[in-house]
Amino acid sequence: MADFPVNPLKLVLVNIDLQNVFVEGTPAAAPDGPEVVARVNKLAAVCRQAGVLVIHTAHVIRPDGSNAGVMGELIPPTHEGMLAEGSFPAAFHKDLKIEPSDIVLKKPRYGAFHGTDLEVTLRSRGIDSVIITGIATNVCAETTAREAAVRDFRVFFLSDGTSTAGIDGVPRDVLVRTTCAVLGLAFAQVLTVDQMIDKIKLASSAVSERVTAPHPTAT
Repeated sequence: MADFPVNPLKLVLVNIDLQNVFVEGTPAAAPDGPEVVARVNKLAAVCRQAGVLVIHTAHVIRPDGSNAGVMGELIPPTHEGMLAEGSFPAAFHKDLKIEPSDIVLKKPRYGAFHGTDLEVTLRSRGIDSVIITGIATNVCAETTAREAAVRDFRVFFLSDGTSTAGIDGVPRDVLVRTTCAVLGLAFAQVLTVDQMIDKIKLASSAVSERVTAPHPTAT
């Protein structure tokens, strides 16, 4: 398994689709959605303190569904307002903490790079590493992880910072575990939220020590 280095100034946290429809109260919601939001908030606070950019994505389409495309054929509820921009289901969950320094990114499809300016935003800041959290583990979060990896970003995928609903009798935990196994093999370093926090704090301490270390004086 990879063990990627961390430089807070070249790192971004991308929180995927922590919207009402995916967090709680709908068939598409992860059963532990509110707990995931709480863990993401904890991580985001550490990231901001360390100078790590925080981005929140929202999976939205036009209210009339005219840009749903084939996704609308695969997931008919998209035509019933499930992802309609401006609707309650598509709004961010009330417990998600979004600060003025954060970026909100609207995306029309599963991956956060497709049809958005995410790559330009990251490249212009010199960012080369991406932390991915959010819902659903095996759909939008996984797609974004793969998109980032094939663009040569280092990816940190957080096993307990993502979740999903069960599918056709396959339980949530099996889907999460399987997704993490595949990503960990070929696309990402898989960590827990607490492990990622430890990596960021360690890297931040190292940066602070270099900045504050006395410079030798010439004699």
